[in-house]
Amino acid sequence: MSKLAIIPCTVFLETFFFGKQFSQRIQLSLMTLLVGVGIATVTDLQLNVLGSIVAILAVMTTCVAQIMTNKIQKHFKLSSTQLLYQSCPYQAVTLFIIGPFLDAALTKKNVFAFDYTSYILMFIVLSCMISVSVNFSTFLVIGKTSAVTYQVLGHLKTCLILALGYLVLNDPFSWRNVCGILIALSGMGLYSHACILESQQKAQDNTATSLQVKESGVSDPLLAAENGAAVMLPEDDNNTSELLWDKSADRHDLKKP
Repeated sequence: MSKLAIIPCTVFLETFFFGKQFSQRIQLSLMTLLVGVGIATVTDLQLNVLGSIVAILAVMTTCVAQIMTNKIQKHFKLSSTQLLYQSCPYQAVTLFIIGPFLDAALTKKNVFAFDYTSYILMFIVLSCMISVSVNFSTFLVIGKTSAVTYQVLGHLKTCLILALGYLVLNDPFSWRNVCGILIALSGMGLYSHACILESQQKAQDNTATSLQVKESGVSDPLLAAENGAAVMLPEDDNNTSELLWDKSADRHDLKKP
């Protein structure tokens, strides 16, 4: 249930703090996606105070981390590898300090007192390699797209896990799950279509703007002066005078060279 709250929270934070606008088409597609995933996955909902607090903290920290991952990569023009290289040492130190105490508080066992065999160490190393791969793909997708798009892909993964569980492992599957997955997939399709349309519209606007600037710079020199630049007319053959427009004084001064 808390995973469904990440997309609305991300949209709210980006709109409120960064001024990002989400069109009605994208909002409708995201709503359709969340309804479908909710129908397919939410079956038995139970709430308590501790669980609600942990869920709220998890949602907030996840949203902030993903938004800042996107902003940092685009602001400093970093690749996913560079950001992962810079952030991994801090993550490792934080987990190494907090992890044992948190694990002892939850399981009542000391992680350092466990009997680590070579077989267990092999799976620990394998788990670490998979985690690095997941972090790399996360930074790559968020940096190239956005935090909302990454969450949409996450819900696609959820739908695929449900479908593969039924097809491969013969997990129980109902018509409710089928309807929810179909609704979620339609929402993903609408979201992809909306993003493509907005990207095309943005590209057309940028092209039109660049053409207008180029044409205005060639054919209408006074337009550049209106934007604050001085206009210098070419000198005549007798090298007598040139005309300058001083916008601050809003007058024409004839100056001798």
